[in-house]
Amino acid sequence: MSNRVLIRPYVTEKTTHQMEEGKYSFVCDLRASKPEIRNAIEQRYSGVNVTNVRTQVVPGKRRRQFRQGNMIEGRTSGFKKAIVELDPDGEQIDFFEGI
Repeated sequence: MSNRVLIRPYVTEKTTHQMEEGKYSFVCDLRASKPEIRNAIEQRYSGVNVTNVRTQVVPGKRRRQFRQGNMIEGRTSGFKKAIVELDPDGEQIDFFEGI
């Protein structure tokens, strides 16, 4: 198993509203399991207690590009998204503290 279970935080408009409820989204390795994701978050962010982990595999999208009369077709890569719910009494994660 790769030592990089968590790749990056997944920040969109919807996920910023979920952060107020204590739910945080991350892009994870496709082979990562829910217990591995839970352990990785609790190790990376000290004082955080994970109560629930939900995962979703987001498929890649088709992309087309027209170049010199020819059409080039391809796909973007898919990824695994994990939505992690934290204990409301414990510590919360602040992604924007350095901004």
